[in-house]
Amino acid sequence: MKRLAFLALMAFGVVLAQSGTLELAVDGSPAGLDPHKVTAFSSFTIINLIYDGLLEINADLQLEGALAESYEISDDGLTYTFTLREGLEFHNGRAVTSDDVVYSLERILDPETGSPQASRFTQVAQTEAPDDRTVVFTLSEPFAPFLANMPNLYVVPREVVEEHGDLQQVAVGTGPFMLGEIVPDTFVRLDANPAYYRSGEPGVAELRFNIVPEASTRAAGLRTGTYHLLPDVDPTSAETLRRAPNVTVLGTQDLAYTLLGFNTTRAPFDDPRVRAAIGAAIDRDEVVQAVHLGNAVPAGPLSPALTDWALDTDAYPCYAQDTDAARSALADAGYPDGFAFTILTFGTNRVVADTAQVLQAQLERAGLDVEVNVAEFGTFVQDWQNSNFDAFVSLNGGNIDPDGYLHRTFITDGSTNVFQHSDPELDALLVRGRTTADVDARQEAYREAQMLLACEGPIAHIAYGTLFSAHTAAVEGFVQMPTRNLRYLRNVTLNR
Repeated sequence: MKRLAFLALMAFGVVLAQSGTLELAVDGSPAGLDPHKVTAFSSFTIINLIYDGLLEINADLQLEGALAESYEISDDGLTYTFTLREGLEFHNGRAVTSDDVVYSLERILDPETGSPQASRFTQVAQTEAPDDRTVVFTLSEPFAPFLANMPNLYVVPREVVEEHGDLQQVAVGTGPFMLGEIVPDTFVRLDANPAYYRSGEPGVAELRFNIVPEASTRAAGLRTGTYHLLPDVDPTSAETLRRAPNVTVLGTQDLAYTLLGFNTTRAPFDDPRVRAAIGAAIDRDEVVQAVHLGNAVPAGPLSPALTDWALDTDAYPCYAQDTDAARSALADAGYPDGFAFTILTFGTNRVVADTAQVLQAQLERAGLDVEVNVAEFGTFVQDWQNSNFDAFVSLNGGNIDPDGYLHRTFITDGSTNVFQHSDPELDALLVRGRTTADVDARQEAYREAQMLLACEGPIAHIAYGTLFSAHTAAVEGFVQMPTRNLRYLRNVTLNR
């Protein structure tokens, strides 16, 4: 039996000294607030401050306790027993119990929920709550990424879901901040949780997420002090802000990647030869320079931050950019004159929009007729979820385990397999990678999976950029996360 206990974080009766409103500027409104349903970064920016899982990921990409104070793993690796912290409360004042954890997992796995998190927990055979503070997960087979996926098991109150139908417009969690007010396309206000279980946190009374679609306007507002913090800064704005007085620009390797995704149920993207030809037409180094100003690396299926897992992109023969070879491959696939298609994307993220424009030019040089449809973000999300696209350019989030990158996205019937891609060989590799505890066997499975995905998969991985953030001198304690999680805004204070 393996047991891990976390440091005690409770401090009852502590008077919190929150003061001030931290003004942030972000590029878009949340596309819903239900932690079991949404996929957009703009939603998780808010959700991660309102809800908790049993565990969380820290800035060093290690797991720490959140709602759980400890856990035990049985010798056979099939039973995980978590103990909740004492005195936990939802924002509505109700005590949190282990039944809430059981309900939350059952809701994720319920097909009617349609949760994009469901594929992360398919090996859970049974969840039990023997008492108010104990949760027992029994797995059907060994499941190596189980702990890494636990931060995605956001715990929600059943009665709020049942009252409202879902949590897209309401939010009642256990996190450091509570939902205060939403003014659509203007701002989201979060208020400090006075019953938060970490002593002395959060450090500010309010967070105000100002919705500012234009990157230049966000940067100008930071320079003038209208905003205190920009969590996500595009490379061009980062260069400008470096020269601004009283502004600090931070950077870290992003776990998220830009991509060109294909609908494999639509010809000609159902032909792996066509997808490989498009890969040969893409010049990732040009994207790195033109879009990221050199602050990125060409992307493979796994981030280079996962040093034990990711293959170097030199391993992929299709990454040798060659426009003539791309034209020849398209001819061999039956398209000597190319073909026309539309790339769906959105304009609120400058890196994404600029990537789509550069890819359009590169693919046109290979003889393809490419239109870029820059949709309103809510429309993009809806079309993405419904696989209503020929191809799309977007940004996919990362994870500390390769399973988090690959399984739900690429396995047949995966909860975010919007490409409708199915490859039995790939499926077998992804199942093997998550159902063995042997590290060498996992590495071999993911090595083979990366080779399959890089050249013939439903995605052309483009770049892993540097994630830039910027803040004024008034901000103290901000910690940047490679996962883009803003959880540690709970530590921020304002120095006026």
